Amino acid sequence: MRSVAPITYDLVSLLKDCYVRWPRDQVIDWVKNFQKQWFHSSGIELPREQYLRWFDLMGMQRHLKAIGIFARLKQRDGKPSYLQDIPRTFAYIIEVCEIYPELQSFAQLMHELNVAEKLAQ
Repeated sequence: MRSVAPITYDLVSLLKDCYVRWPRDQVIDWVKNFQKQWFHSSGIELPREQYLRWFDLMGMQRHLKAIGIFARLKQRDGKPSYLQDIPRTFAYIIEVCEIYPELQSFAQLMHELNVAEKLAQ
């Protein structure tokens, strides 16, 4: 049986890891190279801007989920070491919000509520 998942999921997992941060320009180059090779072999055509947008939004979704998991690990499981990864993960979310105008109000709300600081406590 063939698995069907978002076409950006695995790449986001590799390039926007919660524990390592790569420079955005390098990530974009890797995304473009991957897209070129994968799309060539699969025969799927999709504008680069659309694929990069999907990549960014998938990353944002994964990072929101990860921040919740890190907070839960501290609260429920008594593992505070994961809190150190929240600022890096939160920075990914803010980065994406600053790229896409429709997400800027979300970033503003996160800053006003001091979400990163509260979760990292």
